[in-house]
Amino acid sequence: MDDRFEAFSTSHYLMLALFVAGIPVLIRQGRRVRGTSAEERSRRVFSIAIIATALPLQVLQLLPGDWSLDTSLPLHLCDLAWVVTAYALWTRRPWACALTCYWGLTLTSQALVTPSLSQAFPHPRFIGYWTMHVLVVWAALYLTAALRVRPSWRLFGSTIGLTIGWMVAVMAFNVTTGTNYGYLNGKPGSGSLLDLLGPWPWYVVSEVVLVSAVWALITLPWTAAGRRAAAGDAARSPALT
Repeated sequence: MDDRFEAFSTSHYLMLALFVAGIPVLIRQGRRVRGTSAEERSRRVFSIAIIATALPLQVLQLLPGDWSLDTSLPLHLCDLAWVVTAYALWTRRPWACALTCYWGLTLTSQALVTPSLSQAFPHPRFIGYWTMHVLVVWAALYLTAALRVRPSWRLFGSTIGLTIGWMVAVMAFNVTTGTNYGYLNGKPGSGSLLDLLGPWPWYVVSEVVLVSAVWALITLPWTAAGRRAAAGDAARSPALT
């Protein structure tokens, strides 16, 4: 097997097929345990699985043979996403679940479609990259579609604020060090959806607008469902006298 990973190759399609095949199994399992004593155990096993996968990959990047200022620091959004996702699964805190939902369903999922990866299977980077990104997106689906953790407009706003704060901090770091974490100061050479959004810096602005619109579309049906559920509960409750 070739020692370099190629996007839209057989190995890429196999990983995408595995990702898609696991979704109904995961959601069915989550719905089965939702609201029971097994739900917390299920979430925490999922959390440990993400940590056990992502942490060794992070450590590998810091070793002398792999260290590079350009790529090894945990400053990409996906590097933060797995930490937040593990915390969300362990605690079910609303802000962490919201970040997992918004980041996982839109930004981390992009890393599955247009992966920034050089090493082919069975290199540890290949295994770590795909396992980490797949688990984060699965976790976002698990929390929302299976456990019914609902985003809200308040959490939508706080997620935008936190994401823009990350962007500003990382862009400043990139300018200072000549790096390109988050692909905020230049597009990835391997090609990505950013190629459709124009030149720098306009593609960054376009990305913020587009992602915010998609997040709003994600939030809308969940908040509408919450209002309908609340209205139904009020209608079934006896009137106060």
